[in-house]
Amino acid sequence: MSGHREHVAPVGGPIWTPTFKILTAFFILSMLLVAWRFAVGIGPASALNDGYPWGAWKVVNVVVLTALGSGGYAMALLVYVLNRGHYHPLVRTAILTSALGYTTGVVALGVDIGRPWNFWRIAIISEWNIHSVLLEIAVCISIYLVFLWIEMSMPMLEHWKKQPHGLLKEISIRATPVLEKWFPWIVASALLLPTMHQSSLGSLFLLAGPRLHELWLTPFLPLLFLVSCYFLGYAAVVIVSMLSSVIYQRPLEFAMLRRLSRTMAYILISFLVLRWVDVAVRGHLLAALAFDRFSMFFLLETGLLLGSALGLLSRRYGQRPDSVFRLAMLIVLGGSVYRLGASLVGFMPGDNWAYFPSIPEMVISLGFVALAVMGYIVMVKRFPILTAHPEPVRIANDH
Repeated sequence: MSGHREHVAPVGGPIWTPTFKILTAFFILSMLLVAWRFAVGIGPASALNDGYPWGAWKVVNVVVLTALGSGGYAMALLVYVLNRGHYHPLVRTAILTSALGYTTGVVALGVDIGRPWNFWRIAIISEWNIHSVLLEIAVCISIYLVFLWIEMSMPMLEHWKKQPHGLLKEISIRATPVLEKWFPWIVASALLLPTMHQSSLGSLFLLAGPRLHELWLTPFLPLLFLVSCYFLGYAAVVIVSMLSSVIYQRPLEFAMLRRLSRTMAYILISFLVLRWVDVAVRGHLLAALAFDRFSMFFLLETGLLLGSALGLLSRRYGQRPDSVFRLAMLIVLGGSVYRLGASLVGFMPGDNWAYFPSIPEMVISLGFVALAVMGYIVMVKRFPILTAHPEPVRIANDH
C-alpha cells in the first residue's frame, strides 16, 4: 500500500447545468414511459414474447451494466487483496460508478418484473428456494448494493464533518470511527458478493441447455462471466476517469491508468485464450467459422477484444491517452457483445420467435443510464471523490 494519501476534493459548481437539464428531461420521458408500461402491461410496452421473455431491461440493464459497474469490485481486488496501493486514487471513482450502476440496474429491473412491489419478500428466508441460481443472484446483488453505499458513505461523511455545525456533522463524527473499525470486513464482503453473483449469472444461462448456441454453452460460462466483469469494470474506470479529468479539469493520472490498461490487456488475452481453447476442445471450431449470425457475433467479439488488448500492449497506442481511451471504449463494446451473445443473441427458442427491443424499451433503458450519469455529476460536485491537484492536466497526445 502506498504511504501517502491522495488529496481529493469536491468539484463544486452548479448542478443545474444545460447538460444536467437534458439528462433530466430524458429521464423524465423514460419515467413517463415506465408509468405507461405499468398502466398497459409489459406486452404492449415491449417486444417481449413467450420465446424471448428476457429482453433489454434484464439483459442490458442487469447482465451488461452490472459488469460495467464492477469497477469497484475489480479495483478493490487490486488494491486491498493484491496490495497494489498505487491504484488507490481510482478507488472512489470506481466505487461510485459501481454504486450508481448497480442501483440503476436494480431499479430498472423493477420495470421488467410483473409485480415489483413484492420484491421485499426476498428477505423472507423461510420462503427461499435454496436450489435457485436466480435467488442467489438476487440476494447477493441486493446485499452488495448495501455494502457499496456503505463504502460510498465515507466521502460523504468526510464532507459533512467539515460543516460548521448541524445534524449531518454530528452524524459524521459518530459514524466515521465505527465505519473505519468495520471497513476491512465491509471490503471483504464487497469482494465475496460480486464474485458469487457475477459467476452465477453465467450459471444462470447454463440452464438454457441446448437452447443456447454451442459457441456460448460451456461449463466455463460462470468463469467467463466472472473474468469478463474484471476487464469491463477496469475499462469503465479508465473511461470515467479520463472523461472526468477533461470535463472537470482534474489531473489525469495517466501513468496509473496506463498500468491498469496493461493489466486489463493481460486479462483480455487470458479470457480469449480460455474462450477459444474451450470452443476447440468442445469441437466447435467449425461453428466459430461458419459465418452465420452466431459466428459473426462470436468473431466480432474476438476481433474487438483481441485488437484492443494488442493495442494497449503496443508502444504506439498504449502510451497515448487518446488511444487508451478509444481502446477502452472498444473493450466495453466487445465485452458487451460477449454478454449479449451469451444471454440474448445466442439464445435459440425456435424459428418462429424473434426479438428486437421496442422503442419504449430502449428509451427506458437509456433513461436509467441518464439517471446514473446525473447521480455521478451530483456526487463528484458535492463530495470528495476525484483527485485534486493545484495544476489540472488535460488529455493530450504524447507525440
